[in-house]
Amino acid sequence: MISENNKPITEVQLPRECTFTRQDWEVLAAYWYPIARASDVTEKPLAAKLLDVKLVCYRSNGKVVIARDLCFHRGAPLSMGWVENGEIVCPYHGFRYNCEGKCTSVPAHPDAKISPKLKLIVYPAVERYGLIWTSLSSSEEQIPVFPGWEDPDFLNVLPPSFDIAGSAGRQLEGFLDVSHFAYVHTETFGDRNNTEVPQYTVKREGNELLAEYWSTVSNYGKGQDSLAPEGFQWLREFRVFPPFAASLTVYFPNDGKLMILNCASPVSARYTRLFSPISRNFDKDAPVEDTIKFNLQVFQEDREMVEAQTPEDLPLDLQAEAHIPADRTSIAYRQLLTELGLGRSYTA
Repeated sequence: MISENNKPITEVQLPRECTFTRQDWEVLAAYWYPIARASDVTEKPLAAKLLDVKLVCYRSNGKVVIARDLCFHRGAPLSMGWVENGEIVCPYHGFRYNCEGKCTSVPAHPDAKISPKLKLIVYPAVERYGLIWTSLSSSEEQIPVFPGWEDPDFLNVLPPSFDIAGSAGRQLEGFLDVSHFAYVHTETFGDRNNTEVPQYTVKREGNELLAEYWSTVSNYGKGQDSLAPEGFQWLREFRVFPPFAASLTVYFPNDGKLMILNCASPVSARYTRLFSPISRNFDKDAPVEDTIKFNLQVFQEDREMVEAQTPEDLPLDLQAEAHIPADRTSIAYRQLLTELGLGRSYTA
């Protein structure tokens, strides 16, 4: 298949036992998502799943390869195999495939011509922000902007991936929500005595959303509140990259900046793998382990709520749930997903 700019597009195939409607799957498959941390991808094949599609990810002579986790000979998962001389070897009958997916060896018939059908479905792979990104149906790179990661003045931290038994849409909307701090994050940074959400604005910039939110809710962890000057106003800037990524920049005292990229990778319609690179230009000598521990605790607080929400899917019909002024960002986000072509009875 060839795109309008004459670039090849990876074959689009609806997975077996797909948990999405066909319409939603085809819309979502055109976008890019992280599937693994770059440090976890080695010459040992790694199994992953995206939009119900089983994938195998590995390095071939330093190059990252992503393919369907399937040998078309007898359906064995290649993630159970190994890489030898840059080629992945099927564990069932020893078939070998190069980094382009072409079968180079059938050990049972070493001198026979190899059928062209013995070719893996290979997907594009990009390494960025310490993550491995791919798309199931688009060759045109669409990866969110995260400037802190490339800035030498910032410290970069990459927590482990974090699994959530809930939908990517619900998780991303929770990341954008500013009125839950005082109730969900009381053990980390929220304050039950500071619940009011001041007025804020949401702007549309192309196919992205930008929300700027000023408040007195501190972003310091419990016990560190005194580090902020009295009456300090915290600015939080959210930028949404549809369908399931958003960045948050928090402005700290003394020109400090904390940047978080929230990437909700949809394993299936109701299972999400969260990847969240973090950059900051202050406390660069502080133990990285403390930052990871704090953020995993925040993720855990959010996970308990996301996994308990009903309906499990994110309703795009604005009449399906009640809204308050504090929900401006989530309302705009739901409208944006509708524009992408996702169904009103959204299944992710």
